[in-house]
Amino acid sequence: MGIIKTSKLIFDYIRRDEEENIEEVNRAIDDVSIEIKEGEFVAVLGHNGSGKSTFAKQLDAILLPTDGTVWIQGLDTSKEENLWEVRKKTGMVFQNPDNQIIGNIVEEDVGFGPENMGIPTDEIWKRVDESLEAVGMTAYRMKSPNKLSGGQKQRVAIAGVMAMRPQCIVLDEPTAMLDPNGRREVVKTVHELNRQEGITVVLITHYMEEVIHADRVIVMDDGRVVMDGTPREIFSRVEELKSYRLDVPQVTELAYELQKNGVDLPDGILTLEELMKYLLPIFAERYPDRVTLGDGGCNGN
Repeated sequence: MGIIKTSKLIFDYIRRDEEENIEEVNRAIDDVSIEIKEGEFVAVLGHNGSGKSTFAKQLDAILLPTDGTVWIQGLDTSKEENLWEVRKKTGMVFQNPDNQIIGNIVEEDVGFGPENMGIPTDEIWKRVDESLEAVGMTAYRMKSPNKLSGGQKQRVAIAGVMAMRPQCIVLDEPTAMLDPNGRREVVKTVHELNRQEGITVVLITHYMEEVIHADRVIVMDDGRVVMDGTPREIFSRVEELKSYRLDVPQVTELAYELQKNGVDLPDGILTLEELMKYLLPIFAERYPDRVTLGDGGCNGN
């Protein structure tokens, strides 16, 4: 069994009247069965209301299944005796870092989680040091979080989760409130944690550019998993993605439009460098007097 597994997972938001009679039932997750391996970097995409954030909250037992089962390292999240262990194994980073930063200074905030877990003081400070180093925030350890940028605050939030030593980090649209520089900082930090620390990452996002380096992409729509594959496999299906009200990375869209206009390009191009690798020989063949290709690339004449 993978570190995360769901079987026929269903979750309903139920609205009740003052007498606890059911007034309305909205199904947010509908029969989702997936497995995520330890060490994987998995991105979950979907438009607003697709169920992706509700799914994220199932992985930390913030929400429990209406039906079906969620296992975290073999522990059934619906069993009350497992909740403490489940939440030790899965750390959650939310959209707004201000909602989970409570310390007056950075190092105190990062140490708050391990302190609540009853970790000895010497071990807490060791974890604080290691976590701040891992997210590149050691120089800010004595700063007030209020003085930090949005991207820096989010890295502090990630450090706070890391200090609790989870096997998996779930990030629920962690860059939604950040500017482009802040988004790059956070995504880079999460990828480094995945590669260097071997932490399983589940990234909930609607920014296409954030998922191109993931191991796997899951697309949700109306509470169901409708696509599941590598980034290249998923972004090769441009029209299908659009049918689920999702965009594709700009360079993928450009390559797709060039394909439709007769340019011989492979499906699922993900980066500008990759696109140029294919376009330059085509351009050189058509306009040999303008482009010279060599070991270092091309020279315009």
